[in-house]
Amino acid sequence: MKKLCLLLCVSLGISVSAMAEGDAEAGKAKSAVCAACHGPDGNSMIDMNPKIAGQHEKYLVKQLMEFKLASQTGGEEGRNNAVMNGMAAPLSEQDMKDLAAYFSSQTPKEGETAEQYIEAGRALYQGGDESRGVTACIACHGPKGNGMGLAGFPDISGQHATYTTAQLKSFRSGQRHNDMNGMMRDIAMKLTDEDIEILSNYIAGLH
Repeated sequence: MKKLCLLLCVSLGISVSAMAEGDAEAGKAKSAVCAACHGPDGNSMIDMNPKIAGQHEKYLVKQLMEFKLASQTGGEEGRNNAVMNGMAAPLSEQDMKDLAAYFSSQTPKEGETAEQYIEAGRALYQGGDESRGVTACIACHGPKGNGMGLAGFPDISGQHATYTTAQLKSFRSGQRHNDMNGMMRDIAMKLTDEDIEILSNYIAGLH
């Protein structure tokens, strides 16, 4: 089952747009406006804002494009976020590629998992829950949470638990709907609040 899901993830990911080609130095010069929320090197100190240091270029470009699309469609398409829509709206595709090249080249800071979440988190992350049809996170995000750059699946290792919780709940409600073929929505719909708390805290310590 896990092998089948892994093959499915890869095959779906290949359809995403071509790899980003950006200039990291140019991206650094353009990144000042991003620092307030994400930190100068992409290691956000605010737990509601994601760490983007070391994130796959391709994924970063995709998200910026979809924030911009949401700004153009009133949130009907793309990824809708009041702050990021406004930030992405004036960016050209080259700006996005440059920013992605810069932040992807930065070193992410590791997070921690509290002891009470390790056992349950590992079981759910690595094994899912077949009885409820919950696919193991490891299938697309890997054993250390590093994702698959070529397939378009993000690195979620060390991510703030608060941010991960918000995104899983957003996928579950359908408020966030920019996942490939609804894959994350399908999984998140089967997660309880307790599942999300456990997974978010477990993922925070992956590295």
